[in-house]
Amino acid sequence: MRLLPWNGPDGKPCYLSTDEGGGYLSRLADDMEAAQLDTAEELLRHTNELLNGSAEVTAGELRFCVHRLREALRDMLRIVESRGGRAT
Repeated sequence: MRLLPWNGPDGKPCYLSTDEGGGYLSRLADDMEAAQLDTAEELLRHTNELLNGSAEVTAGELRFCVHRLREALRDMLRIVESRGGRAT
């Protein structure tokens, strides 16, 4: 069973029974995971610029950044769980 990168309508995790054949839902999940990984990388770059920049950062900007980092970390942990604990 593969843990999909989205929840069902009831908020519970969704699983896909797959034979590693690469069906439509499996490819959709792969694409979504790739997008989540890209978003996390982009967010890390933005956070680095925000924290190392010369401009003063407001509390609101930091709060927004922390919320996005939390979402990215949640997505990353779900991907790791989906891959059986493998990060790559």
